[in-house]
Amino acid sequence: MAVDHSILTKNNSWYTLLSWSWMMLFFMITLKSATGTRLNRWDSVIQLPTESLDADTDGVGTRWAVLVAGSNGYGNYRHQADVCHAYQLLIKGGLKEENIVVFMYDDIAMNELNPRPGVIINHPQGPDVYAGVPKDYTGESVTTENLYAVILGDKSKVKGGSGKVINSKPEDRIFIYYSDHGGPGVLGMPNMPYLYAMDFIEVLKKKHSAGGYQEMVIYVEACESGSVFEGIMPKDLNVYVTTASNAQESSWGTYCPGMDPSPPPEYITCLGDLYSVAWMEDSETHNLRKETVQQQFQWVKRRTSNFNNYASGSHVMEYGDTNITAEKLYLYQGFDPATVNFPPHNGKLEAQMDVVNQRDAELFFMWQMYKRPDNKPEKKTNILSQISETVKHRNHLDGSVKLIGVFLFGPGKSSSVLESMRAPGLPLVDDWSCLKSMVRVFETHCGSLTQYGMKHMRAFANICNNGVSKTSMEEACMVACDGYDAGKLHPSNKGYSA
Repeated sequence: MAVDHSILTKNNSWYTLLSWSWMMLFFMITLKSATGTRLNRWDSVIQLPTESLDADTDGVGTRWAVLVAGSNGYGNYRHQADVCHAYQLLIKGGLKEENIVVFMYDDIAMNELNPRPGVIINHPQGPDVYAGVPKDYTGESVTTENLYAVILGDKSKVKGGSGKVINSKPEDRIFIYYSDHGGPGVLGMPNMPYLYAMDFIEVLKKKHSAGGYQEMVIYVEACESGSVFEGIMPKDLNVYVTTASNAQESSWGTYCPGMDPSPPPEYITCLGDLYSVAWMEDSETHNLRKETVQQQFQWVKRRTSNFNNYASGSHVMEYGDTNITAEKLYLYQGFDPATVNFPPHNGKLEAQMDVVNQRDAELFFMWQMYKRPDNKPEKKTNILSQISETVKHRNHLDGSVKLIGVFLFGPGKSSSVLESMRAPGLPLVDDWSCLKSMVRVFETHCGSLTQYGMKHMRAFANICNNGVSKTSMEEACMVACDGYDAGKLHPSNKGYSA
């Protein structure tokens, strides 16, 4: 058969180009196999001409993020560790530092109790997650007012801090992650006041009305965090929310002393939170260009339940626009090329986790302090005194709320009214202004609710739902807390007043 040499000649340049391309590809694969190292960020996949691995140039708008640790004190180490870890994950994913706003008190890294000064870890064998984290809003600047101003992009309302805000446009996406203590309808802050659910929802509505984003994803780690969105989170704001717990249960701390896995022996505090480490450890070990928001939700839901062991786990919930769950995670968290070869689901980390209830983490930490072998007798005595005062204040809060209920509703109905749960889909309270007012009245006469006492927010909501007047509440508080020094704040819970 005759060969048409004209065709070979005509296509010779293409033939040569293809040959050289295959030769170069073979050379790179061979070299990589021989060295056992990655040559560059692109060599782990064969890219199509239309495919990009650059998180900043893929035509999806700018990614923005707000990271909030809402507590202070070394006993709450885990919340700031969670947020620092989240920052490192997002930076590796290609988000720019100027597009990430960080709220944290910043009293952990250089705390005298920190065995590794200047270092924060979020896993027993984990790396330092503190290095490079921007100090946007620290100390007294970690407030709800600043958080709202940042989300709305309103520099004129920011007080203190770096002044950085979410200056997003209609085509942009926003990721918000909040880690702290919580209670029915509220999230904590190291400086008063609390973040109240309806106020936060109003901020989201304003941001949506202003055309300030295309879509938003919010992750919340806190006790009763579902109550912040239950019955009040609209489905038409292009916002999707997941929470560590439902409206009625606590969330959990993990990687604590004595647990498996345990922190290095010099640590006396928990390093992370169950829901938080679940989503971050999933994100950093999977290809977020393939994994969807829904796939992460399902895995985090499974792991945070402690694999259906709800005695030491919680129900991860979702609210808002669930259509967003079909989208890929890289749209919000970016994409780290190092994760390109991971599958879009997690078959590892199936073991149950040791945990501690968030509300008991403070006492757990104080007990670890007491057990330190290098403590002198007078130091141990002082710590025992702090533990005693903390327990006394807890008992005072519990007893005061119970007495207030008896005064308002009588001994026969008190418990059933204060502890009543509304049907799923209904908000915690009908009048959020009333809730704020009742909390102020209580704290005026009975002292700070503290991180522990936030669990009683449901009782105050039910007082409002039953039409109790402010005057009647004032009388009840005066009777229940007669003689109590209401100005007394436990030092480890400073700033939790409403």
